[in-house]
Amino acid sequence: MINVPEIFGSMVFNDSVMKERLPEDIYKSLKLSIKNGTRLSIEVGKAVANAMKEWAIEKGATHFTHWFQPMTGITAEKHDSFISPTASGGVIMDFSVNELIKGEPDASSFPSGGLRATFEARGYTAWDPTSYAFIKDGALCIPTIFCSYSGEALDKKTPLLRSIDAINKQAMRILKLFGNDDVTKIHTTVGAEQEYFLIDKKAYKKRKDLIFCGRTLYGAKPVKGQDLDDHYFGALRPRVSKFMKDLDVELWKLGVPAKTKHNEVAPAQHELAQVYTTTNTATDQNQITMETMKIVAEKHGLVCLLHEKPFAGINGSGKHNNWSIQTDTGVNLLEPGVSPQDNAQFLLFLCAVIKGVDEYADLLRISIASASNDHRLGAQEAPPAIISIFVGEELMQILEAIEKGSAYTSKGKIDIEVGVDVLPSFQRDDTDRNRTSPFAFTGNKFEFRMVGSSQSIACPNMILNTIVAQELSEFADELESAENFTDALNELLSKTIKNHKRILFDGNNYSEEWQNEAEKRGLLNLKTMIDALPYYISQKNIKLFSKNKVLSEKEVYSRYEIQMDNYCKVMHIEALTMLDMARKEILPAVNLYIGEITNIALAKKKLKEAIDNEVEIDMIEKLTSMIKEFYNKIEALSDVMENISEDMNIMDKAIYYKDYVRKAMKELRDIADKLELNTSSDFWPYPTYADILFSI
Repeated sequence: MINVPEIFGSMVFNDSVMKERLPEDIYKSLKLSIKNGTRLSIEVGKAVANAMKEWAIEKGATHFTHWFQPMTGITAEKHDSFISPTASGGVIMDFSVNELIKGEPDASSFPSGGLRATFEARGYTAWDPTSYAFIKDGALCIPTIFCSYSGEALDKKTPLLRSIDAINKQAMRILKLFGNDDVTKIHTTVGAEQEYFLIDKKAYKKRKDLIFCGRTLYGAKPVKGQDLDDHYFGALRPRVSKFMKDLDVELWKLGVPAKTKHNEVAPAQHELAQVYTTTNTATDQNQITMETMKIVAEKHGLVCLLHEKPFAGINGSGKHNNWSIQTDTGVNLLEPGVSPQDNAQFLLFLCAVIKGVDEYADLLRISIASASNDHRLGAQEAPPAIISIFVGEELMQILEAIEKGSAYTSKGKIDIEVGVDVLPSFQRDDTDRNRTSPFAFTGNKFEFRMVGSSQSIACPNMILNTIVAQELSEFADELESAENFTDALNELLSKTIKNHKRILFDGNNYSEEWQNEAEKRGLLNLKTMIDALPYYISQKNIKLFSKNKVLSEKEVYSRYEIQMDNYCKVMHIEALTMLDMARKEILPAVNLYIGEITNIALAKKKLKEAIDNEVEIDMIEKLTSMIKEFYNKIEALSDVMENISEDMNIMDKAIYYKDYVRKAMKELRDIADKLELNTSSDFWPYPTYADILFSI
């Protein structure tokens, strides 16, 4: 029997462990430094390092590593042992304060987007004391930031931490205007819902596309997919249930509050959701979750696929990012209150989000852009690429009334004059949540549904924090200088709603009508990653990041370069994998099958009694025609790939992959999938979709 309270966080150097193992004055000093963001004294650092080492060794750790999140989107670590040689030829277990606080992993091969030259490529890690250290596979993992010698951010965590500081600073200005003198800090919170696929490892190892690309590049639609909706929320299969139980235990040990698990819509697809926590912690925990999923799956003879669209024709996987703002006194600033003043404050924060999403929709789109997510967005299973906000029926009516300065009739049929000083208390929206919306208000938080399943949530939350910080800053500037706060607030809310209501949409985001309506409203429809990325380096967005001290201009350009380069590399690997599979496996397999049919036709012809072999002849002619077309498409993709030059600039190269390579890949796949449907399963070289999706 599992004692959950006993194992939860047992491998984490968390607050309770620190309180138990550190002297009281050291503990209080550490907590104060973390809260205020001030530098630790050397005495505190030494005490923490020693306590952390002793605790880790007791837990069986022999090594330590600075655990960081480079621009690859996954985590990185370099392990060093605790051992230190002695004069007598033995060793002692040692861990200094310098080893805790700073590391020099070199890490010259990580993408930097031009932030550092090869001859000065050393990278540096620095301890992030706001995120707890933990033990994984016998190593003490110390969460850190990763930066260059000159201080530029080479990771995803540093800008996230900067954005958290930015929104805290501006939100505090607003709260002071409302008289919240007891609040000393705000933080954003996140709960990530992680979707994933589980497939049998034996099937996985037979497909180069899954091994090299994380998705199937070929595959005909099976006779049954998700048509009957019988997998969604269905009873867990025994093998999957065992995996999920082990996953829960491993995550609980690491302090990840995994709570909800269930089957998703597509066969072999599942979801795990965790309890909300601070954004920085949630980001670390989601990275831990994705890594742990893969490790636990291996132990069960399974493979966990986190690609956004591993199988064509069925739902892909996303990661709903539930984001909110909370004070250190426990008040959710995006939750309607019980008094007019509470609701006035709520509406101001709500309007800051609405304005931010409208003005910086391009950045939100960029925050979830990837070659893999391009396959998922807009596929009738995930939101389209157009950013809009769903707020629900009653809240929409309240916003319209505020804009017009007219009376609002509540659901209870009570007419109330709408002004901030007499605004009615209202319940959180109780309408059915619009699952087609990319950015939905769901009562006390916003659910950003465009995030891809394999992506780090650091970038989307960094963008959210930054754009809301910017809007709160503008609101504070206006309200702080107002002669009459209430009148100024009324006017600000009305003006904001009027100027940015175009971003509000409660209808069907999948409909063609919305595409047309969005265009009329002037909303962007950036369908692919390459359509979206140029907006990253617009002066408007560079100014936003610089003003809020989240990213410098150089850091913005580096991220633009890295994402462009990553897109090209992903497309290149996928195209080469398709060609390799086509030439070395599909062509030979189909030709063998044609040969088998030919032998049957010849055998029938040689029999003394005439036997009709017309069916075989038709099959041979059909397959021969298709294999010829398939060969031509192989050559066409090969020719397209040969036209790529290293002299092309990164933008031109990315556009070429999007417009030409992707088209040639699709044409090759289309004919390959037809060949699969017309080739005997005894000859087809790979496990089919049916084999993979229904094998567990």
